[in-house]
Amino acid sequence: MRREAAVARLLSLDSRGELSSGHVRLVASVSGVSERTVWSWLSAGRREGRMGPRPRSRFVVTREIRQQLAMWGGNVSAVHRELVARAVRDPSLGPVPSLSAFHRAVARDLSVGERAGLKGGEAARRRYDVYGKRPRTHRNACWEGDHKRIPVRVRLDDVAVCPWVTWFIDVATKVIVGVAVTPHQPARDAVLATLRTGISRAEPYGPFGGLPGVVRVDRGKEFLCKTVERALGGFAVPVDDLPAYKPYRKGTIEALNGAVEEMLLVSLPGYTHRARPAEAYHPDPVEDLLSYPDFVKVLLDWVAWWNTEHHPAGLDAKLTPLAAWEADPVPVEDVGEERLAFFALEDDGRVRKITTNGISWRRRAYIAPWMAGHVGMRVRLRYLPHYDGQIEVFATEEWGRHLGTAYLAEAATVEQRRALSSVREKKARQLKADLKAAEKLRKARYTATTTAAVPRLRRTVTSSQAEAEIARSRGVDLAARALPDLIPPREPPASWARPVVRPRRAADSQADAGQAEAADGGPPGAAGVRDDSGER
Repeated sequence: MRREAAVARLLSLDSRGELSSGHVRLVASVSGVSERTVWSWLSAGRREGRMGPRPRSRFVVTREIRQQLAMWGGNVSAVHRELVARAVRDPSLGPVPSLSAFHRAVARDLSVGERAGLKGGEAARRRYDVYGKRPRTHRNACWEGDHKRIPVRVRLDDVAVCPWVTWFIDVATKVIVGVAVTPHQPARDAVLATLRTGISRAEPYGPFGGLPGVVRVDRGKEFLCKTVERALGGFAVPVDDLPAYKPYRKGTIEALNGAVEEMLLVSLPGYTHRARPAEAYHPDPVEDLLSYPDFVKVLLDWVAWWNTEHHPAGLDAKLTPLAAWEADPVPVEDVGEERLAFFALEDDGRVRKITTNGISWRRRAYIAPWMAGHVGMRVRLRYLPHYDGQIEVFATEEWGRHLGTAYLAEAATVEQRRALSSVREKKARQLKADLKAAEKLRKARYTATTTAAVPRLRRTVTSSQAEAEIARSRGVDLAARALPDLIPPREPPASWARPVVRPRRAADSQADAGQAEAADGGPPGAAGVRDDSGER
């Protein structure tokens, strides 16, 4: 740019007749070149109107080359080999630059992030992006929520499971306001339970909480369901639905997901991402794992440590989340516990009646001691999503009062549930084995090839074996498609009324026989034939 500006100034002086050798000498000394070079710059500007150096022709990365790089996973040498082979087949395409020139062109025309994206996809490209920070806000201005699968095996009913945690964090103070743990992938009930613990400031959830200004999530179906929208909408709290696959849009909760693994989970027994020897992987025995209640206690203790003792990044070096929360002068909008008592419950929208068997819901009876003397009363139900062990009963009037809790009348015992679980697991294993065997029979296996030839089947079947299996299959199909009228009916019960058969008389039998002979063209003299005497 210095040359262009200097040459433009000298040409302007020259056009007015004010150019002198002193001007040229000054530009040469500042630019670090000789006066002769500056005079040649002026000459090129007068003749060609060119202020800068002459552009050199060079190889550029076109859209087609970018597509080839994407196909080859960012392998520049492989794309160069393909271009050379194509030029050999078709000389009209022109010469191909050397490999080093091709590498220089790719490095010049594509950024580091673009090259990483062609090799590793969007996640790799995103590592080279620059992200801004949202402006600092006050407490409860925004919460961010997310699910995280815990990479730790814990013991639940003598079975190893990897639990999930659902939590919300206050963006301004880095306080974890609500936590809920499930032994499986969470549903909307976990989101509602976490929000309830976050909003409530009563023990043991306080002193953090209150109503947030907005809740920020990333398109999780559990966060965007109508139940959660209805629960938060009742308090006029909007849900900010962020675009999918953009974790940097909610960096506070994503940082928490990484911190809990690095600071807590890596030290627990059963951690699945632990570095291990090169030999076969042997997971920890089930009896050596933490029980599910013990794991939940460890996680909640770590959350308390994070809120009261840890100094997370983004806050002043001397502030913990608790100190940052207490130092924030913005008032907290509390919600009464009586309004939060049924925050996470759903309403089925139907009116039911209390009978002598209790309340019928989903073809099962629910009873409670408070129902005595209320048979015939019309009520409405509310329940926790995905949990049918108990229900809450309300009066039918608008914003009806809470009558009480009803419990499942015939709940299975622990031994029955364990036996049922064992039976279901056995059936699942049998089905898995059957499907695996069927997959082996269905798929054709071929030998490995070292040349460009058609592979051969590993297992050769004789014609007699094929015909026998086809015949068996046809027999099974015919049996499966047997029509009902091909099967003789069973003898009806003795209590059924049977039709009465009237015995036939001898005269009726002879008349029927004569009519049959006449219909078949019987012998001469039969009925309906006139003889010589003129009588019938």
